Amino acid sequence: MFRKSIRQKIVGIAAGLIILAVVTSLLSMVLAGQVGHLLDELNNRYIPAYAHLARVNIRSLERSLAMRRMMMAKMQGPLEDNGYAAARKTFDEIEPVLRSEADAARKLIDAIIADPSTPSDNAALGRLDDRIDNAVNDLLVRLNAENQTLLDQLDAKDFTSARQTMLRAEALRDEFSTRIEGIRADMLAQVSASAATVTAAQQRAIIISAIVTAIAAVLGFVFAMLVGSGITRPVMKLLEGTREVEAGKLDGAISVTTEDEIGQLSAAFNRMIETLRHNQRIRETFGRYINPRIAEGLLDQPAIAATEGQRRVMTVLFCDMKGFTSLSEGVTPRGLVKIMNLYLSTMSEPIHAHRGIIDKYIGDAIMAYWGAPFVEETEQTHLAALAAIDMIGRVAQLRKELPELLGVRAIPTDCDVRIGIATGEALVGSIGSEFMMSYTVLGDTVNLASRLEGANKVYGCRCLISEATASACATAIELREIDRLVVVGQTQPVAVFEILGKSGELTAAQTTLRQHYAEGLAAYRERRWDDAGHAFAAALEAAPGDGPSATLKTRVESFRQNPPAANWDGAWHLEHK
Repeated sequence: MFRKSIRQKIVGIAAGLIILAVVTSLLSMVLAGQVGHLLDELNNRYIPAYAHLARVNIRSLERSLAMRRMMMAKMQGPLEDNGYAAARKTFDEIEPVLRSEADAARKLIDAIIADPSTPSDNAALGRLDDRIDNAVNDLLVRLNAENQTLLDQLDAKDFTSARQTMLRAEALRDEFSTRIEGIRADMLAQVSASAATVTAAQQRAIIISAIVTAIAAVLGFVFAMLVGSGITRPVMKLLEGTREVEAGKLDGAISVTTEDEIGQLSAAFNRMIETLRHNQRIRETFGRYINPRIAEGLLDQPAIAATEGQRRVMTVLFCDMKGFTSLSEGVTPRGLVKIMNLYLSTMSEPIHAHRGIIDKYIGDAIMAYWGAPFVEETEQTHLAALAAIDMIGRVAQLRKELPELLGVRAIPTDCDVRIGIATGEALVGSIGSEFMMSYTVLGDTVNLASRLEGANKVYGCRCLISEATASACATAIELREIDRLVVVGQTQPVAVFEILGKSGELTAAQTTLRQHYAEGLAAYRERRWDDAGHAFAAALEAAPGDGPSATLKTRVESFRQNPPAANWDGAWHLEHK
C-alpha cells in the first residue's frame, strides 16, 4: 500500500471509509428490517388476535342480553311481540359473528405458529388454539342447545321451565366467558412477550449499530492514521532535513521509505544535498585559492556583474619577507614549503582578522586590499593600519617558530617584514582573459603600495604608508612623517609616513624619537644641515638603530659635501623598485 501514489492512498482512504459506511448502513438496515418484521407481527397478528378474542367475549354478552330481552318480551304478552322479534333477530345474528371472531383469532394464532422467521412460544399458542376450539365447539354447542330449549319453552309459554333453562344457560355462558377471559389473559401475555421481544430486538439493533459504527469509526481512523502517517512521516523528515540544510548542515540524508511522490521527492532532496555538499567542497577549495568573500560574490552574482570594472577608493597593502633569500639558502624544497606556509599563514591571519582581502601571494610577498563592497570606505585605512601593526607584532613569534620548524638552533637575525600601504583610486573588478580571470585591483595606488614596501629597504623601517592613508587614519594610529618620495614610475613627490603603533600607546622613547625626527626633517628640508644632523643624532640617541634617522643623517652628511641643486624641493627620488 505504501508503494502507491499519494493520490491512490487518498482514494484508498476514501474508498475504505465509504465501504465501512456502506457496511454499517446495510447492517443497520438489516437490523431495522428485523425489528420492523417483529413489529408488523405484533401489530398485524398478536394485537388483532387479542382483539378478536375480546370481541368474542363481548358478542357472548350481547347474545346473553338478547336472550334475556326475548324472555322478558314473551313474559309481557303479545304487546311485546315486536320487541321479541327484534331481540330474536339480534340473537340469531350474533352467533355467526361470534364464530367468525373466534375463527379469525385462531387463524392469526396459526399464522404466528406457522411463521418461522419470528420468535414465538408456539406451544403456548397451540394450547390457546385448542382452548378456543374447545370453547367454541364444546361450550358454545352446549350453550346453543340450552338456548334452543329455552326458545322452545318460551314459545310454549312454559315460563317456569324457561327460568330453570335460563339458569343453566347462564351457567354455561359464564363458563364460556370465563374460558374466553382466560384465553384473552394468556393471549395478552403473548402480546406482552412479543412486545418485549420487539423492544429487545430494537435495543439490540441500536446497540449493534452503535458497536458496528464505533468499530467502523475506529477502523477508519486507524486506517487513515496508518496511511496518513505513511504520508506525513516522510514529509516531517523532509521538513527536518530542509531545516538542517537551512542551518548549513549538509552531512545528513533522508531515508527513503516510500515509492510515492514523497519518496521521489526525498530521493531528489538527497541528490540535492549531495550536490550542495559538492558545491560546498568546491567553495571551500575555491576559497583556499581565492578569498572566500570574493568567491561567494563571484558564485552568487551574475558573471557580467563580476567582470564590470569599477573605480573606487581602495587601500592596498604589500608585505614582503626580509631576509628570505638568506633564510632559504641550503633549505630543502620541502623545508622551503614549510617556511613559506608558516610565514604566509602567520602574516595572513591579521589581514583576515581585520577584514582585508588577500589578492595574491607573489613568492614571499603578500598583496591585500580593503574597500567596498567588503568594508566601508571610512574604515579601510584604519583596518589596514591595524593589520600592519598586528603583522609586525607577530614577527617575534615567527622567529621563534621557524627554528623549531626547520630543526635548527637559530635563523638569520635579519628575518623581518616590510610593509607598504597606499590609499587612492583604483580599478576594481575581474581582470584576465577568456581562459583565466582574477578579481583584483589595478592602478597607481597599487604601484605606490608596492614601491613603499620596497622603500623600507632604503629607510631601514618596517612599514611605510602614503599620505592619503596617513590622513585617513591619523586619529587612531600614531605616525611619523619619514620623507617626501618620488617613486619609480611617478613624477610627483608624495609624503610617506611610518606606523609607530596604536593611538596613545607610544613609549617615552618613541615620543622623543618622533619629536627629534620631525625637527631634523624640517631642518633637512630647509637645508639647515647642521641642525638636521644634530636632530637626527638626538633621535638615534633616543632610539639606537632607528633606520630612518640613520638614513637621513647619512644623507645630511652627503648633502654637506655635495649640496643639492638650487631647485631642490626636499623630495627624494627612488631609482629602484
